[in-house]
Amino acid sequence: MAEDSSSRLVFAIALLSLFSAGLSIDDKCAACTAIAEELERGLMNERPRNHLDMRHRLDAKGQRQGKVIDYRVSELRVVDLLDGLCEKMQDYTLEKVDSSTQVWMKVDNWDILKTNKQEARAYSKAISSFCGRLLEETEDELSELIKKGSVKAGSVSKVLCEDLGRYCDQPSDDDGKVMDEL
Repeated sequence: MAEDSSSRLVFAIALLSLFSAGLSIDDKCAACTAIAEELERGLMNERPRNHLDMRHRLDAKGQRQGKVIDYRVSELRVVDLLDGLCEKMQDYTLEKVDSSTQVWMKVDNWDILKTNKQEARAYSKAISSFCGRLLEETEDELSELIKKGSVKAGSVSKVLCEDLGRYCDQPSDDDGKVMDEL
């Protein structure tokens, strides 16, 4: 009886590892680019915000003490941009364009999806997990770059996928040297 339950456990672990391996992201550059596009969408949809007033203490004369922080360089802005990013990636799935090409697509309505819905949901969970790993690896550097103003709409993919994550190759010239942007 104990051998039967242990063999079932081994079988379940083997099955789970096969299932997990089947859901791994093959094209990490494309997945990273999709995540960067979602972050870029957040940057473009940002509304102007007031400075953060951190002057909550009063000195002996009754004057407010503390500082006023520009929202654009604040930690709050970074949290607003990155918080929930990976949950938003659950709206993405891998879509076949032709027999050899697949792209990450944002799904607005899962009910009208023409592909296998179970497989599509598995891909959405896979990219969401990949997003979590990507942010875990790059969050500190990405946060600093956002606060410095180095991450802007149009450059998110380069910063996140080439410079920080190194999932996408930087363009090179014919000699194999990495080219700088013009």
